Amino acid sequence: MERVQKIWEHPLYQQCLASIRRLEENREFCRHTPEHFLDVARLTWILCQEEQIDVPRPIVYAAGLLHDIGRFRQYQEGIPHDEASAALARQILPECGFDARETEQIVEMILAHRHEGNPTLLYALFYRADKLSRSCFLCAARDRCNWPEEKKNLTIRY
Repeated sequence: MERVQKIWEHPLYQQCLASIRRLEENREFCRHTPEHFLDVARLTWILCQEEQIDVPRPIVYAAGLLHDIGRFRQYQEGIPHDEASAALARQILPECGFDARETEQIVEMILAHRHEGNPTLLYALFYRADKLSRSCFLCAARDRCNWPEEKKNLTIRY
């Protein structure tokens, strides 16, 4: 997991994370924190094991760490955060030892995390993990959240 640790330590990653923290400091709804990023990675890994999807763990964890890292650009510039995150991932991943094929797979996972009906099971599981990572039943703002009721996790789900 050395390459995944390099993502965490990457100066651009840390700069983006600091921007997200600052911009979401007073956010009422779910925040985009390292805990969320790691929850998505861990849930994706578990789902892949259950479905017997052969994907290297560093790919899953890299996608988890990077999938929302462009969120600050959505707030500041109106760029969809999946697109911003994919662009940032293309910068960060090669500097952390990921080859071109791995980088594109991770970027495709990032781009898929906001869309249902993904073309591969891996991308569908990544989407599902992102949604399962939110514990809406614990949230004081769930009645004001713009997530559709059918997507909210109002009970413990798996």
